[in-house]
Amino acid sequence: MNEELKEILKAKKGFLCDMDGVIYHGNRLLPGVSEFVNWLYAEDKNFLFLTNSSERSPIELKEKLNRLGLEIDESHFYTSALATAKFIKDQAPGCSAYVIGEPGLINALYDAEISMNDVNPDYVIIGETRNYNYNNILRAVRLIQKGAKLIGTNPDLTSPTEKGIIPACRAFVAPIELVTGKAAYYVGKPNPLMMRTGIKRLGVHSEDAAIIGDRMDTDIIAGIESGLTTLLVLSGVSTLETVDDFPYRPDHILTGIDEIVAGLGLK
Repeated sequence: MNEELKEILKAKKGFLCDMDGVIYHGNRLLPGVSEFVNWLYAEDKNFLFLTNSSERSPIELKEKLNRLGLEIDESHFYTSALATAKFIKDQAPGCSAYVIGEPGLINALYDAEISMNDVNPDYVIIGETRNYNYNNILRAVRLIQKGAKLIGTNPDLTSPTEKGIIPACRAFVAPIELVTGKAAYYVGKPNPLMMRTGIKRLGVHSEDAAIIGDRMDTDIIAGIESGLTTLLVLSGVSTLETVDDFPYRPDHILTGIDEIVAGLGLK
């Protein structure tokens, strides 16, 4: 990391940080993360983990990082599940939904007073899940054909884990889109709905903030369109080769959080 980037990072007042592929792979904390979080606290930086994953609630994310050795308050997390619940509540208060997803998504919808309905829901909402099967695909298709609107929590096609790349939300939504001919509306990054809320929660002006992510098509484009300094880390799904597939570029490309830590002289 060059001296210019070091001074840029030191001058930033806030950081939006992705999680999968940036902070951890599955249940493995990535190098440098502990030192980076300690630096954020020591320098009194505002920071928010802004994740497209809809599986876990902020409390569950807090507990996961605690198991990995990081003490971070749940107020530092904002997920696509929360963004989706807010969007649906704003659009149709008191509505119902058929949901294919994990507890983080379902609980966010309950908290937004959205009820579960597998007969005649207003929406079919899909997030990451380990319970994706032929039967719930069929039900989703039939409900959409009857008039339910299709929502995806985020447009991520894949997700990095300690065992390699796995399917993510858009991969689950794709068969339903193909069969019904209906395009899903995706709420997570780079949707401005999620970014505006994330920056508001961060509490600093976009010019004073940076976003750190591993995806060109969500993190980096969201940062560019929101006026943030963009840092792409190659510890997740992106490589130097895949960066060239896009008509835009990040401000900086780093191997991972560990390069930030080394550049700041933290280890």
